Amino acid sequence: MASNVTNKTDPHSMNSRVFIGNLNTLVVKKSDVEAIFSKYGKIVGCSVHKGFAFVQYVNERNARAAVAGEDGRMIAGQVLDINLAAEPKVNRGKAGVKRSAAEMYGSSFDLDYDFQRDYYDRMYSYPARVPPPPPTARAVVPSKRQHVSRNTS
Repeated sequence: MASNVTNKTDPHSMNSRVFIGNLNTLVVKKSDVEAIFSKYGKIVGCSVHKGFAFVQYVNERNARAAVAGEDGRMIAGQVLDINLAAEPKVNRGKAGVKRSAAEMYGSSFDLDYDFQRDYYDRMYSYPARVPPPPPTARAVVPSKRQHVSRNTS
């Protein structure tokens, strides 16, 4: 088992450090991360955090091979976002900035609102107009009349 230290302060080891983002850490444990990434070279450190992990290799060549081999892989229902810790991805959005669907899913992704509307219309079809209920016999309720006194004189 590798140590928990992935030396983030040593500039010489930064290029041999791999960032693993979008990791389902409720399912994937440290031993799973080590098993997946050990095929690319000797791991000297591995740290798993909530939603992401770091793997420290002996050299940069192993780290680059791991990035090339595992980026975009689906593990536990989530597509991993893997890159060298020293080289963050260029298209990564800033925190708090909303991105469009085209930026998040690529330019070929287009929301088809007509399809969604048709889908919901079919799934939850409501008649356009509900006919009124048939007339029923209503009971006649006598109303009280005010007695007006008339002057007979």
